Amino acid sequence: MTPKSFFLVGAPVDSGKDRKGCIMGPDAYRTARLAETLVDLGHTVTDLGNVTADRNDLPDHDHLIALPQTVGWTTALHRAGRDAAKRGMPLFLGGDHALALGTVPAMADHAADEGRPLFVLWLDAHSDFHTPLTTTSGNLHGTPAAYFTGQSGFDAFPPIQTPVPTEQVCMIGLRSVDPAEHAALAKTDMLLADMRAIDEGGIRAPLVEFLDKVRAANGMLHVSLDVDFLDPDIAPAVGTTVPGGATLREAHLVMEMLCDSDLVTSLDLVELNPFLDDRGRTASLMVDLTASLMGRRVFDRPTRPFA
Repeated sequence: MTPKSFFLVGAPVDSGKDRKGCIMGPDAYRTARLAETLVDLGHTVTDLGNVTADRNDLPDHDHLIALPQTVGWTTALHRAGRDAAKRGMPLFLGGDHALALGTVPAMADHAADEGRPLFVLWLDAHSDFHTPLTTTSGNLHGTPAAYFTGQSGFDAFPPIQTPVPTEQVCMIGLRSVDPAEHAALAKTDMLLADMRAIDEGGIRAPLVEFLDKVRAANGMLHVSLDVDFLDPDIAPAVGTTVPGGATLREAHLVMEMLCDSDLVTSLDLVELNPFLDDRGRTASLMVDLTASLMGRRVFDRPTRPFA
């Protein structure tokens, strides 16, 4: 891989759901030596520190959890993301998945500035395709994919300037989709690969199909990697565990294929809750996956003791 300039943007978002702990995520990635790992691969890394949420005058909502705080994160991360993208490749260290309410629109606007379309690869057990009008839990970390594709119901949020067309979104690893999300997704032409499809046909085929689309359109590719994309047996540090996720080899294969494509232009690392981790094993695994995405080959992986 050609050496790249990475800009780490800490996004300690912890407002997207009831269960707390993701606020510690950015520092867990730093402790797990994310920056040093990328430097060892020949890249340059600048850590921009942690973003803080903007203040606003929105009132608390009766149903939506921490709406003012989440809107504040959305505007702050949108601004920070666009600034970082002008300088190199942004890596957003989360933080719960509500951070993508800011990061993906920022990357879409940046791609529009470059005259290119943005494509989004969503690696997650959940589609996060609820809107504020359909969520039964009130957890806004379940809404970003609906927001950045321009769905209605986000009146409290900044208007989307560059919606990502649903045909430019691919979701891999789905295994927990609510009925309202399922009905909404059925009306789109999004590329969806749930775990049954992966069990039957492997994880490679849908990714190849999507990467071919990105390449044909000269697109920029944003990857949003949720810890719960992975099986909880190997990645326990997430508050939304769903059994039956991607295996270690499946996850590394995805990252290696993305590396080979040389199409990725930005990355979210989300939903790491260090409070739930086992001696840092999930943080270390996420760093290892990022290393595979950024050029580490299978024979180069270190042995990590966790005892």
